Amino acid sequence: MSTTLHWQKSSYSSGDVDTACVEIATAPTAIHLRESDHPTTVLTPAPAALHALLIALKGDL
Repeated sequence: MSTTLHWQKSSYSSGDVDTACVEIATAPTAIHLRESDHPTTVLTPAPAALHALLIALKGDL
C-alpha cells in the first residue's frame, strides 16, 4: 500500500517560489526529507542519524 506524503516547508522559508528550502514529510514509520530544488531526491534517515544531524545543526554538541 502506497501513501501520498504531505510535504511541509521549513518555517524559515520565505514562501517565494524561487526559494530553496528543506521540506519534511512524516509517515507512520519514517520521516522523509527533501530539498525543494530537487523534489525527486528524498532522504529517509534513521531516527538516530536524524537526531544527531539536528543536534549538530543547532550547535548543542
